[in-house]
Amino acid sequence: MATATPTLAEVIFPEQANHNFSRILGDLKRSNLSITNRLRSIQHDASFVESVADALQLPLIANERCGSWYIDPARKTASAYFKSTDGHTGQWKFSTRRINLHLLGVAGEHNGCIIVDSTRRGKRHPDALSKTIPTWCAVLNRALFPDIPSSHTLHVPPNAVSDSEASQISARLPDFVESFRSLKIDLAPLRAQLKKPLRPFWITQDDALDLAFSEDFHPVVCCTSSRRVTGTELGEGGYIQGAGDDTENWALGLTAQIWWKHKDELVSTPESDLPELIERLVAEEGPAGDSAGQVRRVAPGIYVGTLEAADAQLATPGTCVVSLPPKTTPQDSWVKSPSHIEVGLGKSKAASRLLRDALPRICEFASRFLCETKPDEEGTVPEKRFVILCGSGKDLSVGVALALYCWCFDAEGNIRSASDQRESFTKTAIRVKLGHIMNTVPDANPGRATLQSVNSYLMDWRK
Repeated sequence: MATATPTLAEVIFPEQANHNFSRILGDLKRSNLSITNRLRSIQHDASFVESVADALQLPLIANERCGSWYIDPARKTASAYFKSTDGHTGQWKFSTRRINLHLLGVAGEHNGCIIVDSTRRGKRHPDALSKTIPTWCAVLNRALFPDIPSSHTLHVPPNAVSDSEASQISARLPDFVESFRSLKIDLAPLRAQLKKPLRPFWITQDDALDLAFSEDFHPVVCCTSSRRVTGTELGEGGYIQGAGDDTENWALGLTAQIWWKHKDELVSTPESDLPELIERLVAEEGPAGDSAGQVRRVAPGIYVGTLEAADAQLATPGTCVVSLPPKTTPQDSWVKSPSHIEVGLGKSKAASRLLRDALPRICEFASRFLCETKPDEEGTVPEKRFVILCGSGKDLSVGVALALYCWCFDAEGNIRSASDQRESFTKTAIRVKLGHIMNTVPDANPGRATLQSVNSYLMDWRK
């Protein structure tokens, strides 16, 4: 008896079956992208990074935000801030906000360094390593070694950047050099840190650990920690490429510092128990880590730090404290004393945007503090300084420090008169002072929204 030909309805999945199939695929993907798999993937990639450091005998630099997840703190020499967005096609940029000049001393002392980053599925290198850092090397070589034209060439990984794109970036290098020079940074001390120019190299888990370096350059090894996954993660046995990226979407507050301190406990804990464990560890460790209670000088008379430093700084004579807690508070409650203003702007980008409207109050408060000349009990007037504190000590506080540096002090660091404070600030003048701050505190990381608020206030204060 002949078998009946199946009908169209029998061949094609009914609608309910399609919904179930999509749900099953979604569940599988979420299961594969579990916190456990992410942490084990990070652990796997960190082992590769360690093997690179052992083979090349060079210091490890973490390109933040995610580089620190892959480097044992005991072997981490410094952090860098090279953004992939500065290397996106058609948007190439030499950032005067993230100039990373502190790496010159590391490369000069150790004859090179390894900068560690990762990238998500499908890419061989993150744009930060394949284009942003090569651009940085070429710009600094041109500025610091004008007499060595062989060092002025842009070097990019041929398997990641096309000849056409490399040519377009190279055409912009002269403008990038001028942008760097416009910061008016003294180049002599920078040149003294380096014996020879910089040259980028690249290494991934697919490459052999036998890079050959020229004696004419300090090697800047761009290490992509994550293994390249060309398909979906479902066939990778739980491995996730770039597992340390986008921590705000999966880490539940876990940081690289906490991860390295408790990694054995974290990777051995069942997935269902991880949220509770992470919540406990984050609460025990606190958000500030080793920087709690410390302040750092970013400009003459101006310091930044975390909120934990407030009590100690309030007790210091001649100190004006600007606190920026992660909560919103009404303006009429901000002024706590003649030397303390607590400006509650909330968190993240919302706080950065609200900073624009808060800066007039902050700058006026700071100006009044500078004008007061009350002597202490011994009849002397203490030297005055500003301490600006926020949750991280790297974003909002740096933005306010930049505003006060421009508003209260002239180019020579002298206190401005009341009339002088009303001068027209230019974007170039602001950028120069930001460059000085970033050169002094390399790990400062003011967000774009924070700096936009500062620029908007300083250049449009009349409105």
